[in-house]
Amino acid sequence: MATARKPGKRNLTLRLDYETIRRAKILAAVRGVSLSDVFAHALAVLERRSVEYDEARRHALRVMEHGLDLGTGGRVTWAREDLYDRPHLR
Repeated sequence: MATARKPGKRNLTLRLDYETIRRAKILAAVRGVSLSDVFAHALAVLERRSVEYDEARRHALRVMEHGLDLGTGGRVTWAREDLYDRPHLR
């Protein structure tokens, strides 16, 4: 049985290396926010980028699926030999 989400904030314990913690504390101090705010913002950015990537991927796949209009009306008016005929390379 699924449980309902509880509103509000909860604690989370992270194990990070000393340098990462030091830089995060400096960043929080410079911005005048808490460490929780720094990590919450970082996670929000990661989430947004993930969503944007997924949307861009789906769009690119749709474009590839339908193809692009190259102005030929779907007719091939050339031969392969014409495209690769390079007299200057002979």
